[in-house]
Amino acid sequence: QVQLVESGGGLVQAGGSLRLSCVASGRSVSRYVIGWFRQAPGPGKEREFVAAISWSIGRPYYADPVKGRFTISKDNAKNTVYLQMNSLKPEDTAVYYCAADYGDGSILRVDRSAYDFWGQGTQVTVSS
Repeated sequence: QVQLVESGGGLVQAGGSLRLSCVASGRSVSRYVIGWFRQAPGPGKEREFVAAISWSIGRPYYADPVKGRFTISKDNAKNTVYLQMNSLKPEDTAVYYCAADYGDGSILRVDRSAYDFWGQGTQVTVSS
């Protein structure tokens, strides 16, 4: 079992920045890949992959819409994964979730069904 708690969401103007945090706890946390997903408001909006990183290898992977604007990083000592979001756009508005996928990080998966544990989410709203 892995428990995940997100924080850091809020309201920001377009062009601004936010840093999200995901604190992981439980057994064998280091054996998991941590991913960030988001779900925009409105009917039919699916939860989509944003970025992922492994505790052991540390190699990040990003979805195309956030490349060059978002940075995922980790602090092993604090069991915390961060998502630094810069140059935010109104279309980044969503509930952001962190999730854990068991694996050594040699493969970073984008399919949400691969992730076993999820946090409760944190709201990010970008105003135009």
